[in-house]
Formats: sequence, C-alpha cells, structure tokens
Amino acid sequence: MATKERTLWGVRAGESGQADSLFLKGKCIALGWTEVGSLSAIASDRAAFKAKVRAAYPDEKQGAIITWASGLFRFVHEMKPGDFVAYPSKKDRLLHLGQVESDYRYDPKTEPEYPNVRSVRWLREVPRSNFTQGALYESNSSLTLFQIRNYADEFFAAIDGQSAKVPVAHDSSISAVAQSIDDTTYDFVIKRLAQETKGHPFAHFMAHLLGTMGYKSRVSPPGSDGGVDIVAHKDELGFEPPIIKVQCKSSEATVGDPEVSALYGKVGTGEYGLFVTLGSFSPKAAAFAKSKHNLRLIDGEELVGLIFEHYEQFDSRHKSLLPMRRVFVPESIDEGTE
Repeated sequence: MATKERTLWGVRAGESGQADSLFLKGKCIALGWTEVGSLSAIASDRAAFKAKVRAAYPDEKQGAIITWASGLFRFVHEMKPGDFVAYPSKKDRLLHLGQVESDYRYDPKTEPEYPNVRSVRWLREVPRSNFTQGALYESNSSLTLFQIRNYADEFFAAIDGQSAKVPVAHDSSISAVAQSIDDTTYDFVIKRLAQETKGHPFAHFMAHLLGTMGYKSRVSPPGSDGGVDIVAHKDELGFEPPIIKVQCKSSEATVGDPEVSALYGKVGTGEYGLFVTLGSFSPKAAAFAKSKHNLRLIDGEELVGLIFEHYEQFDSRHKSLLPMRRVFVPESIDEGTE
C-alpha cells in the first residue's frame, strides 16, 4: 500500500506518560478530558465540540479550548479503523507503532482518567535512534493527538520492516530542530518579559542583569527618570567612570531615532548611553548610535543572548520570572570534520 494512502497519527499518553501502561498493556490509545463525558453524545461538528469543552472547563483560556476540542473531534470523527499510530513512550524510550482496530468508544470504568478509547494492534517497537531528529521532533508534538505528515515515510518504513535509520552526519533535520528550539525559547523570554515586567519593572530587571555583569545600578523612581531609567557604574558610590545612563523600553515595537537621540542628550562628557528594548531599532536610530562612540543599543535578540549568558548568576526571584533549564542541542556534523 502506498504511503500517501495511509494516515499516521501521533499520540501522547499524558504530560508524563501516565497512560503508558494503559496504551501498551490494554492495546489501545485513549484521551482524557473526563468532564466532557461521552464524545458520542456531541453533535458531529467542531463548533459543538468547542461549546461542550467550554462548558466543561469554563476557566480555561480560549486557545486551550480550541486545541482540546479539535483533538477530541479528530479522535472521534477523523481517525478511522485501519489508520496507523506512532506513540513515543517516555517509559521505555521506544517508538511504538500500531494500527487502529476499532471505532471510538466511551469506557470510564477500565481507566477513569482516560475514558475515550480506540483499540490498537501494536505492530512494532523501534529504538528512537532509528529515526532522524526531525521525525522524532514531529512525533513529540506538544499536542495530545496530531497527524504526522512531514516524516511519515520514515515511520511507515519502520512499520513495513524496512530500515529507516539515517546516519547522523546526513540528518539535515538537526539544524532545523535546533533553530526551532532557539526560536521557541527566544519567543518565551520576550513574551514573558513583555507581560511580567511591563513599564518600570523592566528597569529593575535590567538593573539585576547589569548586576550579574559586574555593575552597581541605581533605578530611578517611576515617572521621574527624565528619560534615564538606570544609572550604572562599577564603584560602590557611583563617582568613578564609566557612568552609564540606561533607558529601558519594555515594548516589542520599533524604537526610532527621536527616542535614541533624546537619551543621548542626557549623556554628559565622559559618560555613556545605553538603550535597551524588547523590540528592535529603526535603521536611522541604529545609524545614529553607530556614529557615537559612547552610545550603545541592545535590541530584543541581543538581550536574550545576554540573559542566556548570565542566567546562572540570576537570583531565585528572577529565575522564577524566567524559568528555564540548560539543554544540549545537537549541531549538524560536517562530513569534512569527521
């Protein structure tokens, strides 16, 4: 049977693999959302599923409601007997591949936390190392139920008993995965700072970051900074040069030349100016700063890099503001370096 005629679904067994035993020993896949009740009782359209999930979970955000309702609808009305399933187990670190054998059924007795069930015949269990990084990344979606499309050929090859193993040196997906992780983390940091340090609190965050870089900082009171949010210096009392006057912008908008020029107007002889923003600078603002030896601009991208560099020196309060952990991400291997 050709790959294009077959449908492959990815499924997760809860946030930490709670339903792993149910899946593998019970020969099934199952979804939770117990408050919704039997999905068979809901009209077979997405709007009805969304309304039912909203009624069951009134305090959840709209984005979560839409995602959950879509997954439940697909489990009942789009998945069919004969479709294939890829389940990446967190328990044994294997990729379990199977085929759906039944229609949807509601079974709250076998496993009350996962009452929405379809029977599955598990066909193969394959080591993760047999797949490219891109295939593994796609199969580990944050969604509970999703269709695998981009790397479906690899999974079907494994189902058919063919070798799907790709040498790491030739795995072109590695750089894309690493870039995706970088982009996701960047977006998280910028959005978190924009939401949690909006306005004057961003100046206090920057003062802490400057502290990890060896500077003493004085933050101006709200509303009285005159265009200067922070005065930073190396000595305890702030008498010795260099003296740095900092303006902070907790917005993702583009900062123009007038704002940068205004800060520079506050910079005295022998002092330095630093403008920090979560967004970017206009070309004119960047050109103005480049023409001044004592003016420095830091945009959102560079700021995130500085946060990564000095994160280990953050105190517990600021680490809780940006909860992150260090991970190792593979880089593409150049054949010429092997």
